[in-house]
Amino acid sequence: MIRLIYPCDPLDVKQPDESYAEEYFAARATGLMCSVFSFEDLERGVFRPAPRLDAGDRVLYRGWMLDPAGYGRLCELVARAGAESVISPEDYLRCHYLPSWYEACRDLTPPTVFLARTADFASELAPLGWPKYFVKDYVKSLTTARGSVADTPAQVAEVVDLIEKFRGRIDGGICVRRFEELDPDTEERYFVAAGTAFARDGNVPDIVQAVASRIASPFFSADVVKRKDGVLRLVELGDGQVSDRKKWSTSRFIEVVSAVGKKLS
Repeated sequence: MIRLIYPCDPLDVKQPDESYAEEYFAARATGLMCSVFSFEDLERGVFRPAPRLDAGDRVLYRGWMLDPAGYGRLCELVARAGAESVISPEDYLRCHYLPSWYEACRDLTPPTVFLARTADFASELAPLGWPKYFVKDYVKSLTTARGSVADTPAQVAEVVDLIEKFRGRIDGGICVRRFEELDPDTEERYFVAAGTAFARDGNVPDIVQAVASRIASPFFSADVVKRKDGVLRLVELGDGQVSDRKKWSTSRFIEVVSAVGKKLS
């Protein structure tokens, strides 16, 4: 049986955090089993979900982003409670870190090179001759007014420094992507549950169907945006457990979560 686990309200350990309350109560209303746990306790290696997990539960986490080590600890604690995580640490990393999914989807997404934080970006990137460079770590880009676009290889180091400054660390390493003219107003998030792709409304485009057939993870998100020439491009994958719903209604999202449970039962 699938069970959703959510971070609790820091002031009431039996209630969900307000960020996830709407989703939590909607899931319960459809008959899904739900528990809450202290995210602060989890960071100390303590895991006391309420209601407790039952032996044989298949656990799907819905909460804030965890680094790979933190997610691995969560899976260990779920296993100690006699349950099983729907998303293994390997599945989590497969969609959470861009290098983990890039090769499977490289024809659908902008060309990308992966570099260490300590790399000499100017010398490494100059031979590419790209018109511009989009810079991020393995998970996130720079969301300040400066943005993540570098006009020259020499500017890449500036963007990396700012990512580290505002995020506090570099997650994994550095991804430098060939800049493409995209229309941000066309960006859509899709979810894939056990190989089946879902749209918030309307049809699922072929590019998302292709991604669903290539990525072997039980539950993940795929962000697609239209390039200025009209071609759809994959710009990001994410583990479904830590992906925002964005434009999705709560009820539609819960339909997808229910599908995960049905397909894995």
